[in-house]
Amino acid sequence: MLRPNTAIASTWQTSAVESFSFEHALAVVDGANGEVTYSEGQQDRVFPLASVTKTFAAWSTLMAVENKVIALEEPCGPNGSTVRHLLAHASGLPFEQGARLAKPGERRIYSNLGIETVSDEVAGRLGVSVEEWITSSVLEPLGMSDTSVPGSPSTSGLSTVADLTLFARELLNPTLISPMMAGEAESVQYPRLSGVLPGYGRQADNRWGLGLEIRGRKNPHWTGKKFSARTFGHFGQSGSFIWVDPTVRKAGIFLGSEPFGPEQKEKWPALTEEMRAR
Repeated sequence: MLRPNTAIASTWQTSAVESFSFEHALAVVDGANGEVTYSEGQQDRVFPLASVTKTFAAWSTLMAVENKVIALEEPCGPNGSTVRHLLAHASGLPFEQGARLAKPGERRIYSNLGIETVSDEVAGRLGVSVEEWITSSVLEPLGMSDTSVPGSPSTSGLSTVADLTLFARELLNPTLISPMMAGEAESVQYPRLSGVLPGYGRQADNRWGLGLEIRGRKNPHWTGKKFSARTFGHFGQSGSFIWVDPTVRKAGIFLGSEPFGPEQKEKWPALTEEMRAR
């Protein structure tokens, strides 16, 4: 069950967080002190992350950039593409295997293949597997002992809400990368590119940072309309999400036992607004 402050417990009696038909867990993290202010469900239960995995791969890549293993403007992927293009889903690569669909910087094409391409490049330069690289650079330093990326750096992650609160603290107050690099990751790359946001259709201004989705004015969207345009994070088709709204300095995490579908699409906007308010 959700654990709100007793002074406002009555406001949660018909809460959106309790309305799901499947097992789930969630938490809200306060960026001012790093505390978990609200939680529900089994915080140590392992759930699949699907595309939320990409946030680990992106953070690991940015660490590699700061350590001069690779550079954001360095060629990587299809002809004309750079590391920056790949992290921003602007390389022109398709969702998975296949030929390039557009010139780099021309369209926002959400691409598992793009994240896998840049991850393989960095891990190869370091002489380790992608799993070893993400584990040693991000998971172990943050103490995320129940998290793993056993396969694709785009989709294979497994984690708990408890571990993701540690990563949320990192997103709110970076320690593994510099504030300047974090600011770059949270900033719109290649502005005003149109493209499809998976599960929510075509967006005229489909904003992305470096491995992080930026809310902007997307409609429809998995976060509620009260979220600032600066909100960033990721959701996964496993029925998972992590968001950070810098204007209120809070982060939210949700993991569930059912894949993303009509129930999440209907309820997540109200749920995320309720989490943001607490």
